[in-house]
Amino acid sequence: MPVIAVLALDGAPGHHLTTPGLVFGTACREYPEEVSYEVRLCAAPGFRATGGPGPALAVRPPHGLDGTADADVVLVPGHAGHRAGQPPEGVLAALRAAASRGARVAAVGTGTFTLAATGLLDGRRATTGWRHVEELAALHPRIDVDPGGTVVEDGPFCTAAGVFGGMDVCLRLLARDHGRRVAGRTSRELITPLHTDADSVQEAIDREVAESTGLEPTLRWIDTHLHLPLTLPEIAAHARTSTSGVTRRFRAHTGLSPLQYVLRARLHEAMRLLRETDTPVEAVAHATGFASPAALRHHFRARTGTTPRAYRSAHGPAGGF
Repeated sequence: MPVIAVLALDGAPGHHLTTPGLVFGTACREYPEEVSYEVRLCAAPGFRATGGPGPALAVRPPHGLDGTADADVVLVPGHAGHRAGQPPEGVLAALRAAASRGARVAAVGTGTFTLAATGLLDGRRATTGWRHVEELAALHPRIDVDPGGTVVEDGPFCTAAGVFGGMDVCLRLLARDHGRRVAGRTSRELITPLHTDADSVQEAIDREVAESTGLEPTLRWIDTHLHLPLTLPEIAAHARTSTSGVTRRFRAHTGLSPLQYVLRARLHEAMRLLRETDTPVEAVAHATGFASPAALRHHFRARTGTTPRAYRSAHGPAGGF
């Protein structure tokens, strides 16, 4: 039975510690003949309680660092002390030992800083929460930091950003072990409705920020031109700045490059059309600026863990196809 060791560092958000059990437990319940995991909660030295965004909870994990010794996956959640310098004693050695024996190592949000401190990510791509992208790049210049990646895989290492990054990582690991069918069904049980809610919240945040920084007219223009092959020079021209200038503004205030923002906007509009209309998937792809239905399917699966047709089946209007 594969072992997933969740490393509890002091101040880790409570949902980062419980999400692996939720995701892998759901998969085990849905596919009892195919899927079997042991999820271990392992306390790092100095662990006292969980941190924000929820209330602090006193937790007593049943394992210490020794619980990672034979794990197939070691997952490092975000935690409040990522700026404290070196992680607690023994943590880096445990992560290096896991990687050296062939285990997969994943990190969520600020947990990427702890994984980066091992040196294992040098020369590789990785990501973290968008508020910490520049800090990670400055502290670890040998890492190719992806400013907008929801989940970034490079070799045996997997990193993720965002409130739901832990779910994204677990679903990606599940897909590697048991295929897209199992991960897709688990995603539909847990993730897809949450993605919809999270996207709505993020859009509201982006709009509020854009209004205060002068990006709002450009965002509205993007929304009405998604069907066109928008380019970076065109976006910069509309914002009345250079390509480097508009890229800095987008990254500073949305965590995404302009073209990454366009891709997200296209996916949001595609999800809306799939939920609210019976427009064929091929026409949805055309209306939202994707070069082909295959391109829509590729990006849609990467974003939601499922296909446009499956998403419509779960959330679309009666009689949709």
